[in-house]
Amino acid sequence: MIEAVMVMGGLGLVVGVGLAAASKIFYVYVDPLILAVEDVLPGANCGGCGMPGCSANAEAIVAGKAAPNSCVAAGEDTALAIAEIMGVTIEAKEPDIARPGCTYGVPMADTKFLYEGLKDCRAAVLLGGGMKVCTIGCLGLGTCQRACPFNAIVMGEDGLPVVDPVKCTGCGTCERVCPKTIITLSSVTRRILQEYTTAECTTPCQRACPAGINICEYIRQIDLGHPEKAVEVIKERNPFPAVIGRICPRPCEQECRRNLIDEPVAINFLKRYAADYERERQERVLPYKAPDTGRKVAVIGGGVSGLSAAFFTARLGHHATVFEATDRLGGLLRTAIADYRLPEDILQWDIDGVLAMGVAAETGKALGRDVTIAGLLKEDFEAVYLASGGWDSRLTRSAAGAPEQPIPGAYLLVELAKASAEDRKRLSGKNVVLFGGDRLALEFAARLLDEGAARATVVLRETRENARLTDADIQTADGAGVQIRFGEAIRGMSGEDDNLREVEVVSLETRMTAPLEAEAVVFAAGRFPELIFRRPNGEADAPESEKLPEPEASGTVTWLALAPYKPPVASGEVGLFGRNEVITDYSAAIRAIAAGRRGAASIHMVMYDMPLRLPENVVTPDTIVQNVDRVQEVQAVPRRIMPMAPGRDLRVYGEVEKGFDESRAREEASRCLQCGLICYEHTGIQKAADA
Repeated sequence: MIEAVMVMGGLGLVVGVGLAAASKIFYVYVDPLILAVEDVLPGANCGGCGMPGCSANAEAIVAGKAAPNSCVAAGEDTALAIAEIMGVTIEAKEPDIARPGCTYGVPMADTKFLYEGLKDCRAAVLLGGGMKVCTIGCLGLGTCQRACPFNAIVMGEDGLPVVDPVKCTGCGTCERVCPKTIITLSSVTRRILQEYTTAECTTPCQRACPAGINICEYIRQIDLGHPEKAVEVIKERNPFPAVIGRICPRPCEQECRRNLIDEPVAINFLKRYAADYERERQERVLPYKAPDTGRKVAVIGGGVSGLSAAFFTARLGHHATVFEATDRLGGLLRTAIADYRLPEDILQWDIDGVLAMGVAAETGKALGRDVTIAGLLKEDFEAVYLASGGWDSRLTRSAAGAPEQPIPGAYLLVELAKASAEDRKRLSGKNVVLFGGDRLALEFAARLLDEGAARATVVLRETRENARLTDADIQTADGAGVQIRFGEAIRGMSGEDDNLREVEVVSLETRMTAPLEAEAVVFAAGRFPELIFRRPNGEADAPESEKLPEPEASGTVTWLALAPYKPPVASGEVGLFGRNEVITDYSAAIRAIAAGRRGAASIHMVMYDMPLRLPENVVTPDTIVQNVDRVQEVQAVPRRIMPMAPGRDLRVYGEVEKGFDESRAREEASRCLQCGLICYEHTGIQKAADA
């Protein structure tokens, strides 16, 4: 008995020593901060945050990889409690909700598939290797409904998912289980930042529209008798529906699939009908806005591009203020278009709609004269966006004499060349960089050196072999002391207060960047580039040329200037004024609206340290996407003609085009085939004939 006790005691001692040693060897330290955060989380382990459970989310929050309000199953109180634990503050979070992106369910499918008892969309789509042609949109098996942890999705009678926006938390579970990417997360911010990709079911008209308006949807709302809902859809991407409904060149109609059977749908006339419906009733439709972020953004230029940038910036939740040099907003639309095409009250209605979104405007304030970039940054504007327009906009401001200089140290070649030698004396003793201009730039650079410039460098995007310069041109410039940099572009600028200090050049071949000292930069294009000015963040991963010293105690402001991300047509290009980019002014207001949205999106990305680049699979004019080259079972229906003013006396009748009434608009809207990527509605003409 005593031996047994001793043996057991010995074993206990050995085990105890072993466990003690193991605890030292295999001890895992758990950060008490993680435990505190995890204790506040609801413990639902729903995965809505995108991580495997609340423990993982707590670790990500403490590591700075997730926000205090990243838990979609918890409310604002939980987010505030976590923020207090972490010692941070949080901005209001815009809710994401699931959004079905297809209008074709099983009942509408031309071809019905048997799934041999399969009840899951993911398995069904893989049956037989998956369908090679989309003859049906949503499979309708309800996988998203069963996967939703919050019971926010039901399958409708048409076989399509219906989302309850009250119950939906934006967790993304449905998006992750849908094998056809039909249901995705959506929010105001996501839609404004969105550039269409090859992974999405876009329509030919939508891809052709510079603003990317969801054309099929607003036409469907008109067909259903809901013009106010059509306006809401249009304003998702276009804050000037009444204006664009009158003056758009209508590239969308060139791609309309009805061209394959008769005539395109009167897309733009229908836009005008919806906009006029809103205006005539004086019941303004305002699109959704993200929660207020408290961030201030200044927009320079009250033309279409600047007002659009301010509109979308406000919708992203920021405070936007427009500074316009003239006494009225509207830019070229005020002076370049006849009243019988665009009456002034129509333009003012759309401008007032932009202001109704909370945009502030200060007229008679010219950048460089009444306000400065450094001054605005000192006033707590987090970003300053330049949308001053091109040379033709300059003419409408009746600016003659001294060159405009909205950007510190920046000039337009067309203005500087016309200026007096006295005006150009301000460049004496300075390092001047000229961007673009070929032979004219070389000749002007030599003149600046003769007039006292310390150094003149011409930066050309073309290589030596592709430049439109002769050997004699280069030898003459070299003899005059002009330096030429081939195959490079300017990517950004930096300065201090009202002085330019440096431009950043990028090699178009290697994509390597380098700083170039400059106290003045001259653009050969007919416009100043659209630029975003901000204080340097001083991030550790910022390029060396972007690491500027922090503002001094004396109030000195250092600033960086960078361009918005490229439009899809210029995808893959780097530097200012690439091929296919605007170098004078926009050829159509709809393109200026698109530039304004990209500007607002870029401002948002800059403020939140998001990368300024297009998605790799962005849809461009050269992108090969699935399409159709014929339509079947579609009855030819004549296009409704726009009613015109009688006679020729426009002083009596006003607008030459009078607009659709409700009957004509709904008749025309019914002609829309409600296309998808390669699908469209049939009218049953062939089936009726066969019967």
